Amino acid sequence: MRKWQWKLRRLFERLWVRAVLYSILGVITAFAAVLLDPFIPDGLEDTVGAGAIDTILNILATSMLTITTFSLTTMVTAFTASTQDATPRATRLLMADTTTHSVLATFIGTFLYSLVGIIVLSMEAYGSGGRVVLFAVTMLVIIIVIAALLRWIDHLTRLGRVNETTRTVELAAQDALRAYHRAPTMGAVEIADDAVPQSATRILADDIGYVGHIDMQQLETVVAEAGAIVTILARPGTFVHTAEPLVAVISGSVDAEEVRAAFTIGRERTFEEDPLFGLAVLSEIASRALSPGINDQGTALDVLGRGVRLIAMCSDKIDEAADAPEFPHLRMTRLPIVEFLDHLFTPVARDGADKFEVQVKIQKSLAALIAMDEPLFGAAARHVSRVSFDRAEATLTSADDIARVRKAAAPLS
Repeated sequence: MRKWQWKLRRLFERLWVRAVLYSILGVITAFAAVLLDPFIPDGLEDTVGAGAIDTILNILATSMLTITTFSLTTMVTAFTASTQDATPRATRLLMADTTTHSVLATFIGTFLYSLVGIIVLSMEAYGSGGRVVLFAVTMLVIIIVIAALLRWIDHLTRLGRVNETTRTVELAAQDALRAYHRAPTMGAVEIADDAVPQSATRILADDIGYVGHIDMQQLETVVAEAGAIVTILARPGTFVHTAEPLVAVISGSVDAEEVRAAFTIGRERTFEEDPLFGLAVLSEIASRALSPGINDQGTALDVLGRGVRLIAMCSDKIDEAADAPEFPHLRMTRLPIVEFLDHLFTPVARDGADKFEVQVKIQKSLAALIAMDEPLFGAAARHVSRVSFDRAEATLTSADDIARVRKAAAPLS
């Protein structure tokens, strides 16, 4: 994805963008009836009942304003509940939900369409043909509003609930992991480690924050034109500062500002190109559920099951041809598999150390990953298993509970 595409995608995640587009469409539609007036046969107004359009538009304008206000209040309440019951990091996903955007934009667009229609009617700009066109369009708008209302009612039954928030995070993490699995080095040449020789030139970040996106095509163009070879040290999700290198120039020389321009650094981590962030947010949901104030072990167990499903994607087989480097002048390492396990299991093991059900689920989840792909997950899963069991053994007070966790951990020893 190019930098402009990434920024455009982030822009369309904002609620006001779609609302503005729908509003503009509603205003254009209301004025279009004036232009179509000459093409409508005379006498059709009385046949179709277009004389009632004034009343219909007034009802639409009044009801849409009320519904939009109610919907916005409900949406904010759901976001607040998600922040308190799940994690604030998941709220951005809910705010970018396309269903919510489309429904609210439909209501706002319909309100403006009705308002403009009433104003133009009061100016007597519509002839008999224009009123017919306005009546036909209004009937279509009513059908669209009814469909949006039914869709909104169904969506409201899930919006803000912990299960729905968890599912939304899982889907975002799934997309990021699928993209990572297709191109673990983002199209760069894969290297075993990113150890930088002393002779290499390091290009430091010019801002403090998280790397959200790298325009690999732009970076490849800059490096290729300079005849250089560059190792990328800060992949999306990495926290950088002005003393942290973004890349190391292994050979040749490149313009530092042009290299920095390929990196987008933001204040928060993003889901799109960071395969670890989704797992970290899922673990936050589980940790919040295990807190004394909530004490919802079922959510923690559900998160672990979803996490296994996500991490298992790393072992899926893909076409070897997909591994051909797209950007031959760039170098990058894969993420260590232990990072995936640590981001999901370690926080849950820490916060659920006193709950044997959670500890047993952790051990069984790690055993499942080993059973699916022992060469890939074996060493990392056993390491996480030992750390988790040590926490449980030091915290659990019941010998029977410790014995159950030890039994679950036995296949991993």
